[in-house]
Amino acid sequence: MKRSALVLFCWMLSAAFFCGCSFSQENPQKVVQQLQMPDGFSAHIFAENVPNARQLALGDNGTVYAITDTNGDYKADNVYTIAEELRLPSGIAFNKGSLYVGAVSKILRFDEIGQRLENPPEPVVVTDTYPTDGHHGWKFIDFGPDGKLYVPVGAPCNICDPDNEIYASITRINPDGTEREIVAHGVRNSVGFDWHPKTADLWFTDNGRDWLGDNRPPCELNHLSKVGQHFGYPFKHGNDIWDPKFGEQGKKMEQPFRAPAQELGPHVAPLGMIFYTGKMLPNEYKNQILIAEHGSWNRSEKIGYRITKVSLQDGEVISYRPFIHGWLQDNEAVLGRPVDLLELEDGSILISDDLSGTIYRITYNK
Repeated sequence: MKRSALVLFCWMLSAAFFCGCSFSQENPQKVVQQLQMPDGFSAHIFAENVPNARQLALGDNGTVYAITDTNGDYKADNVYTIAEELRLPSGIAFNKGSLYVGAVSKILRFDEIGQRLENPPEPVVVTDTYPTDGHHGWKFIDFGPDGKLYVPVGAPCNICDPDNEIYASITRINPDGTEREIVAHGVRNSVGFDWHPKTADLWFTDNGRDWLGDNRPPCELNHLSKVGQHFGYPFKHGNDIWDPKFGEQGKKMEQPFRAPAQELGPHVAPLGMIFYTGKMLPNEYKNQILIAEHGSWNRSEKIGYRITKVSLQDGEVISYRPFIHGWLQDNEAVLGRPVDLLELEDGSILISDDLSGTIYRITYNK
């Protein structure tokens, strides 16, 4: 049976669903040839010429935001612009036929978008009550297994202790924007999260603060096991690094800080993450975490620029290691910066790259 057309939604700078920084681009085919991964895995070009590709989301009937594969060959055929002149609309999510877009202080909704790619509707404002700060204002959004929309709010600074508790948090709201609550505190800047396929617990990446040196602090993979937990920012970083400005204040607080499930590399800039649940990859990947490490920008020797795999056993991390690398060359030349991952219905994985303007597809053959 021929599968239904695949449509991919992302956000493009000054267009639809891509964001990021523009740099000179390598030929995507040459980039693919440089990627290194375990035996049996292959990288392919799903789409190219998609500048600043960021968050990916899968819609109804195999729809992935605004990029269509109509003939089933897992290569993009058409790109549709859904919205323009929005402010940093980097977060996207799909729910019951509608596309939700996070644009700093606003959450917008485009109804029946799958049937209206060529003539998108005017967006409905779900809420416009989030902070307007541009610093860490980009949103990664997604619907959880509880049916609520999860929306992080980054710290409006590198390191500070804002008066408003909504900063440095992860929130959730109803699909209509009501009943906002904070589910996690002390989260400096999360740009990727997913829910454990068995426990439904929220796991998320968090970008560590800058200017404590090349090797401090680590970025983090965190596990929210109870609503209201505090993950340390701005008082404590990683497992045991007290902030030089806010650490003493943090030591006096009664609320305990939840340690990261895994310390990631310092300044690797972890963004999108997924629990892999498909059947294409080997069994050792089932229900394990894949993370897109965007790469360091303020480190004397670059680090990151790769996909890593975090393995769990009984809910605890047992390993953290590279899965796909090669975007960072030995001479520190950067060929790409992975941003987000998306599992397709056949079990293959898409990876967005906001430097080369490419979406890769990763497959596995035994």
